[in-house]
Amino acid sequence: MADAKTKFESVREWVAEHKLRTVGCLWLSGIAGSIAYNWSQPNMKTSVRIIHARLHAQALTLAALAGAAVVEYYDHKSGVKADRYAAYIPHKDSK
Repeated sequence: MADAKTKFESVREWVAEHKLRTVGCLWLSGIAGSIAYNWSQPNMKTSVRIIHARLHAQALTLAALAGAAVVEYYDHKSGVKADRYAAYIPHKDSK
């Protein structure tokens, strides 16, 4: 069970470091999946299929951005980001 937690943590760290790449990949996979699903539906015009795929991909992108915001909030609350940026913050004693 500990191995699954470390794998989850490594995935979470990768997503936290590559937020835009993650959102872009989710968008691309969402639009591809939606086009594949809509193409299997009979009696639908091509323009409607493309519009539906774009709408599904937009909804997935908004969900991914909300997830990235939650990860960012968690990192700031847990102190992970504070430790990383501490070296760049000027101290009052250094004047």
